[in-house]
Amino acid sequence: MMSAYMAIKYLHLTTVGITITLFVIRFYWRWRGSPWLTRGWVRVTPHINDTLLLITGATLIILSGLSPFSANGRWLLDKLVLVVVYILLGFVALGKHTRREKIRWLAFICGLACLYTIYRLASSKLPLLTGSL
Repeated sequence: MMSAYMAIKYLHLTTVGITITLFVIRFYWRWRGSPWLTRGWVRVTPHINDTLLLITGATLIILSGLSPFSANGRWLLDKLVLVVVYILLGFVALGKHTRREKIRWLAFICGLACLYTIYRLASSKLPLLTGSL
């Protein structure tokens, strides 16, 4: 039987996949000027999914007992910082107030780079920088 931790982990990974998919699709629709962006489910679903993503992530941190401020949890702190950076880049890439397409594209590409780095941190459990500061 699957443990509660593993069930939450799989739910977390599923919401990660949905977040990435929605980010790419919504950016494409914004770039193409698609009317799909005005649909109610397109505006609501990412927020529901991201809330579930946040809840499952916080639950995994609590269940694991790992602190982002400990030596062993430094990779987790790096991951959380990059999540905040990704959110800010998402506002720029998908936002209504970004007028220059070059800035929108740069934010989108940097957002994808953040997602990749977050994936690498979660997979390796190694911090971005080693050594003491």
